[in-house]
Amino acid sequence: MRYFVTGGTGFIGGRVIQQLREAGHEVAALVRTPTMAKHLAEIGAEIYPGDITDKESLRQPMTGADGVFHIAAWYKVGERNKRPAEQINVGGTRNVLEMMQELAIPKGVYTSTIAVFGNTRGQIVDETYFHDPQGKWISEYERTKWLAHYQVARPMADAGLPLVIAMPALVYGPGDTSIVRKTFIQYLQGKLPMIPRDVAYNWGYIDDVARGHLLAMEKGRTGEDYIITGEVATFAKALDIAEEITGIPAPRLRPPKELMGMLAPLMDAVGALVPLPEMYAGETLRSMAGTFTVSAEKARRELGFQARPIKEGLGETLLHEMRLLGMPTPEDS
Repeated sequence: MRYFVTGGTGFIGGRVIQQLREAGHEVAALVRTPTMAKHLAEIGAEIYPGDITDKESLRQPMTGADGVFHIAAWYKVGERNKRPAEQINVGGTRNVLEMMQELAIPKGVYTSTIAVFGNTRGQIVDETYFHDPQGKWISEYERTKWLAHYQVARPMADAGLPLVIAMPALVYGPGDTSIVRKTFIQYLQGKLPMIPRDVAYNWGYIDDVARGHLLAMEKGRTGEDYIITGEVATFAKALDIAEEITGIPAPRLRPPKELMGMLAPLMDAVGALVPLPEMYAGETLRSMAGTFTVSAEKARRELGFQARPIKEGLGETLLHEMRLLGMPTPEDS
């Protein structure tokens, strides 16, 4: 089979391409900067320069594909420059799905996010849940992915486009470049001052989330959404597990998540005057002021999706980061 993939130089996209190649499939990868895709070329992916915001750049590499994985997105919570978000997440998604329709591609998988559900306020929700933000968004990422999901992908799927929507939650693992990794690095270096006590997420290890995408293509019913993620854990619990793995103490200062929400407007005001590290931006603090928890039961039942326990995934992730930092690991003892 031949698959067209956007976002191949990103965290999820790169691992999806790797797994597709390991399974013997041909891959056409659209990349904005071909020099950043040498590792993809080395495993046999065909590299095509292009950009999802330029619809015609999609035509040649997508032509003749048996399936499309649209994974590319703008995802930088806390980023000062938010201008590209809507153009990439909304306009780019429309371009990819319209080109898929024009070329009559048999099936596509679009990578949405459980962020479109917003703060679930302690509920464990599934694919049937709908959150109407009424103009009140946690972040620009949430806003633009909500628009892409409910105003682009879902209407096109409902109108007959053979599309499956994959919905990861927090994705972690070796190769991450997000704020989650930055938090882990600060923890390993003893520079993380505190962690919110009761903010909770579903934790999906990168290889499992990538495998979920392949299962969505192989077994997913078109027109359906599938949450692909692992178990629920608070960030505090994750850092306690990290302490068990590494022996490095987790922060003991653990304010309630509501404090993060109270601080967010102040940091918005400060950030309007001076650049702030993304970890301390107002929208980052807002994203740490709630629970974002879901059930992946549908994907387990219909796709055979499985996610490893958080302790196993964190072990692989943290030992990898310790080696990159030149730190001794428990395995060296």
